[in-house]
Amino acid sequence: MLDNNGFDLWADTYDESVDNSDKNNTYPFAGYERLINTILKNLIKIKKLTVLDIGIGTGKLSTELYKNGYQITGIDFSEEMLKVCNEKMPLAKLVQHDFSKGLPDDIKYEKFDYIVSTYAFHHLNDIDKIIFIKKLLENLNKNGLIIIGDVAFQTRKQLNECKLINKNGWDDEEYYIVYDEIKNNLDNICNIEFKKISNCAGIIICMNK
Repeated sequence: MLDNNGFDLWADTYDESVDNSDKNNTYPFAGYERLINTILKNLIKIKKLTVLDIGIGTGKLSTELYKNGYQITGIDFSEEMLKVCNEKMPLAKLVQHDFSKGLPDDIKYEKFDYIVSTYAFHHLNDIDKIIFIKKLLENLNKNGLIIIGDVAFQTRKQLNECKLINKNGWDDEEYYIVYDEIKNNLDNICNIEFKKISNCAGIIICMNK
Protein backbone atom coordinates (compact mmCIF):
# COMPACT_ATOMS: atom_id res chain seq x y z
CA MET A 1 0.00 0.00 0.00
CA LEU A 2 1.38 3.42 -0.92
CA ASP A 3 2.00 6.01 1.77
CA ASN A 4 1.60 9.76 1.24
CA ASN A 5 5.10 9.99 -0.28
CA GLY A 6 4.17 7.34 -2.81
CA PHE A 7 1.03 9.22 -3.76
CA ASP A 8 3.02 12.46 -4.00
CA LEU A 9 5.23 10.80 -6.61
CA TRP A 10 2.17 9.38 -8.40
CA ALA A 11 0.22 12.65 -8.48
CA ASP A 12 1.22 13.86 -11.97
CA THR A 13 0.44 10.53 -13.67
CA TYR A 14 -2.35 9.24 -11.42
CA ASP A 15 -5.23 10.11 -13.75
CA GLU A 16 -3.42 8.50 -16.70
CA SER A 17 -2.76 5.30 -14.74
CA VAL A 18 -6.41 5.08 -13.71
CA ASP A 19 -7.62 5.68 -17.28
CA ASN A 20 -5.35 2.95 -18.68
CA SER A 21 -6.58 0.39 -16.15
CA ASP A 22 -10.19 1.35 -16.80
CA LYS A 23 -9.86 1.20 -20.60
CA ASN A 24 -8.23 -2.24 -20.38
CA ASN A 25 -10.92 -3.38 -17.92
CA THR A 26 -8.27 -4.54 -15.48
CA TYR A 27 -7.97 -4.57 -11.69
CA PRO A 28 -8.00 -2.29 -9.77
CA PHE A 29 -9.67 0.47 -11.79
CA ALA A 30 -11.97 -1.48 -14.14
CA GLY A 31 -15.24 0.47 -14.31
CA TYR A 32 -13.72 3.66 -12.91
CA GLU A 33 -15.41 6.11 -15.31
CA ARG A 34 -18.75 4.36 -14.95
CA LEU A 35 -18.38 4.46 -11.18
CA ILE A 36 -17.66 8.19 -11.20
CA ASN A 37 -20.54 8.90 -13.58
CA THR A 38 -22.93 6.79 -11.52
CA ILE A 39 -22.06 8.78 -8.41
CA LEU A 40 -22.44 12.07 -10.26
CA LYS A 41 -25.93 11.08 -11.41
CA ASN A 42 -26.84 10.62 -7.74
CA LEU A 43 -25.42 14.01 -6.82
CA ILE A 44 -26.13 16.53 -9.56
CA LYS A 45 -29.05 18.69 -8.41
CA ILE A 46 -30.37 22.15 -9.23
CA LYS A 47 -29.50 23.83 -5.94
CA LYS A 48 -26.03 24.28 -4.50
CA LEU A 49 -25.09 21.64 -1.95
CA THR A 50 -22.19 20.97 0.38
CA VAL A 51 -19.89 18.03 -0.28
CA LEU A 52 -17.08 16.46 1.73
CA ASP A 53 -14.76 14.39 -0.47
CA ILE A 54 -12.62 12.01 1.58
CA GLY A 55 -9.41 11.06 -0.20
CA ILE A 56 -10.12 13.67 -2.86
CA GLY A 57 -6.87 12.95 -4.73
CA THR A 58 -6.67 14.91 -7.97
CA GLY A 59 -10.34 15.89 -7.74
CA LYS A 60 -11.70 13.74 -10.56
CA LEU A 61 -15.16 13.46 -9.00
CA SER A 62 -15.55 16.73 -7.13
CA THR A 63 -14.36 18.92 -10.00
CA GLU A 64 -17.60 18.17 -11.83
CA LEU A 65 -19.61 19.11 -8.75
CA TYR A 66 -17.50 22.25 -8.27
CA LYS A 67 -18.32 23.32 -11.84
CA ASN A 68 -22.00 23.02 -10.92
CA GLY A 69 -21.66 25.38 -7.97
CA TYR A 70 -21.27 22.88 -5.15
CA GLN A 71 -19.27 23.88 -2.07
CA ILE A 72 -16.42 21.38 -1.91
CA THR A 73 -14.38 20.40 1.12
CA GLY A 74 -11.71 17.83 0.40
CA ILE A 75 -9.16 15.96 2.47
CA ASP A 76 -6.18 13.92 1.31
CA PHE A 77 -2.88 12.89 2.84
CA SER A 78 -0.89 13.72 -0.30
CA GLU A 79 0.33 17.30 -0.63
CA GLU A 80 1.06 16.87 -4.33
CA MET A 81 -2.38 15.41 -5.06
CA LEU A 82 -3.94 18.44 -3.37
CA LYS A 83 -1.83 20.78 -5.50
CA VAL A 84 -3.26 19.16 -8.64
CA CYS A 85 -6.71 19.36 -7.09
CA ASN A 86 -6.33 23.03 -6.18
CA GLU A 87 -5.53 23.93 -9.78
CA LYS A 88 -8.92 22.50 -10.78
CA MET A 89 -10.87 23.94 -7.82
CA PRO A 90 -9.15 27.07 -6.49
CA LEU A 91 -12.07 28.00 -4.21
CA ALA A 92 -12.50 24.56 -2.65
CA LYS A 93 -11.49 24.02 0.97
CA LEU A 94 -8.67 21.48 0.80
CA VAL A 95 -7.02 19.99 3.88
CA GLN A 96 -3.97 17.75 4.01
CA HIS A 97 -4.91 15.04 6.47
CA ASP A 98 -4.79 11.27 6.94
CA PHE A 99 -8.43 10.25 7.29
CA SER A 100 -7.44 6.97 8.94
CA LYS A 101 -7.16 9.22 12.02
CA GLY A 102 -10.72 10.49 11.56
CA LEU A 103 -11.74 13.89 10.24
CA PRO A 104 -9.46 16.89 10.82
CA ASP A 105 -10.38 19.05 13.81
CA ASP A 106 -11.50 22.06 11.76
CA ILE A 107 -14.26 20.08 10.01
CA LYS A 108 -14.94 17.38 12.59
CA TYR A 109 -18.32 18.86 13.52
CA GLU A 110 -19.38 20.28 10.15
CA LYS A 111 -22.50 19.01 8.42
CA PHE A 112 -22.65 18.10 4.73
CA ASP A 113 -25.35 17.20 2.24
CA TYR A 114 -23.10 14.55 0.72
CA ILE A 115 -20.01 12.76 1.92
CA VAL A 116 -18.24 11.00 -0.94
CA SER A 117 -15.13 8.90 -1.25
CA THR A 118 -13.68 7.13 -4.28
CA TYR A 119 -10.84 4.62 -4.18
CA ALA A 120 -9.74 5.62 -0.70
CA PHE A 121 -11.66 3.49 1.81
CA HIS A 122 -9.46 0.48 1.04
CA HIS A 123 -6.84 2.13 3.24
CA LEU A 124 -9.01 1.32 6.28
CA ASN A 125 -9.25 -2.20 7.65
CA ASP A 126 -12.68 -3.79 7.90
CA ILE A 127 -13.29 -2.79 11.53
CA ASP A 128 -12.12 0.80 10.99
CA LYS A 129 -14.42 1.14 7.95
CA ILE A 130 -17.44 0.43 10.16
CA ILE A 131 -16.29 2.80 12.90
CA PHE A 132 -15.58 5.60 10.41
CA ILE A 133 -18.91 5.27 8.57
CA LYS A 134 -20.78 5.39 11.88
CA LYS A 135 -18.98 8.64 12.74
CA LEU A 136 -19.59 10.11 9.29
CA LEU A 137 -23.33 9.55 9.63
CA GLU A 138 -23.21 12.21 12.35
CA ASN A 139 -21.82 14.69 9.81
CA LEU A 140 -24.78 14.41 7.43
CA ASN A 141 -27.50 16.99 7.03
CA LYS A 142 -31.07 15.70 7.00
CA ASN A 143 -31.59 13.38 4.00
CA GLY A 144 -27.85 13.46 3.34
CA LEU A 145 -25.96 10.57 1.78
CA ILE A 146 -22.61 8.86 2.19
CA ILE A 147 -21.49 7.49 -1.18
CA ILE A 148 -18.40 5.28 -1.32
CA GLY A 149 -16.98 4.00 -4.61
CA ASP A 150 -14.04 1.62 -4.52
CA VAL A 151 -12.79 -1.83 -5.28
CA ALA A 152 -15.78 -3.57 -3.74
CA PHE A 153 -17.69 -6.85 -3.83
CA GLN A 154 -21.09 -8.12 -2.76
CA THR A 155 -19.62 -11.17 -1.02
CA ARG A 156 -16.30 -12.45 0.30
CA LYS A 157 -16.51 -15.25 -2.28
CA GLN A 158 -16.56 -12.72 -5.13
CA LEU A 159 -13.55 -10.93 -3.64
CA ASN A 160 -11.61 -14.19 -3.43
CA GLU A 161 -12.50 -15.08 -7.03
CA CYS A 162 -11.22 -11.70 -8.23
CA LYS A 163 -8.07 -12.11 -6.13
CA LEU A 164 -7.39 -15.49 -7.74
CA ILE A 165 -7.78 -14.09 -11.26
CA ASN A 166 -5.50 -11.14 -10.45
CA LYS A 167 -3.10 -12.92 -8.11
CA ASN A 168 0.01 -11.50 -9.80
CA GLY A 169 -1.06 -7.89 -9.28
CA TRP A 170 -3.25 -8.14 -6.18
CA ASP A 171 -2.39 -5.77 -3.34
CA ASP A 172 -2.65 -7.71 -0.08
CA GLU A 173 -2.05 -4.55 1.93
CA GLU A 174 -5.36 -3.03 0.86
CA TYR A 175 -8.69 -3.86 2.50
CA TYR A 176 -11.46 -4.05 -0.07
CA ILE A 177 -15.12 -3.61 0.75
CA VAL A 178 -17.33 -6.66 1.14
CA TYR A 179 -20.87 -5.30 1.13
CA ASP A 180 -22.60 -8.16 2.94
CA GLU A 181 -20.20 -7.78 5.87
CA ILE A 182 -20.54 -3.98 5.96
CA LYS A 183 -24.33 -4.26 5.82
CA ASN A 184 -24.48 -6.71 8.73
CA ASN A 185 -22.71 -4.16 10.91
CA LEU A 186 -24.62 -1.04 9.79
CA ASP A 187 -28.10 -2.27 8.97
CA ASN A 188 -29.48 -1.32 12.38
CA ILE A 189 -28.44 2.34 12.19
CA CYS A 190 -28.69 3.32 8.52
CA ASN A 191 -30.26 2.43 5.21
CA ILE A 192 -27.55 0.95 3.01
CA GLU A 193 -27.42 -0.37 -0.55
CA PHE A 194 -24.85 -1.66 -3.03
CA LYS A 195 -24.46 -1.11 -6.76
CA LYS A 196 -22.09 -3.36 -8.69
CA ILE A 197 -20.18 -1.45 -11.38
CA SER A 198 -17.63 -3.93 -12.73
CA ASN A 199 -15.91 -7.18 -11.83
CA CYS A 200 -13.96 -5.33 -9.14
CA ALA A 201 -15.79 -2.05 -8.49
CA GLY A 202 -18.91 -1.11 -6.61
CA ILE A 203 -20.70 1.72 -4.84
CA ILE A 204 -22.12 1.74 -1.31
CA ILE A 205 -24.76 4.32 -0.41
CA CYS A 206 -25.64 5.02 3.25
CA MET A 207 -28.39 7.22 4.68
CA ASN A 208 -29.49 7.79 8.26
CA LYS A 209 -32.70 6.02 9.22
